[in-house]
Amino acid sequence: MNANESSRAAFSIPSILAVVAAVASFNVGAFFGLLLAGLAVVLGAIGVVLALSPKTRGGIFSMIGVAGGIIGIIAAVIKAIMWLLA
Repeated sequence: MNANESSRAAFSIPSILAVVAAVASFNVGAFFGLLLAGLAVVLGAIGVVLALSPKTRGGIFSMIGVAGGIIGIIAAVIKAIMWLLA
């Protein structure tokens, strides 16, 4: 194998799924929103760990998924409180 060959780094599947789960958590009810937001945080954390490899991109993308998941958790809790008070 030639040392000058460079393979293009690819985004990891968990980083992509983290962002998708974070976005989807805003479009469902409180319970499933909480589940999807938690999934986004977990997948984002896995994506950050995988991004430490030089063959994988997506560290920032994974952090966006984690941040979206945290915001999704807050939104799900607010939805649940509003549902209980209504």
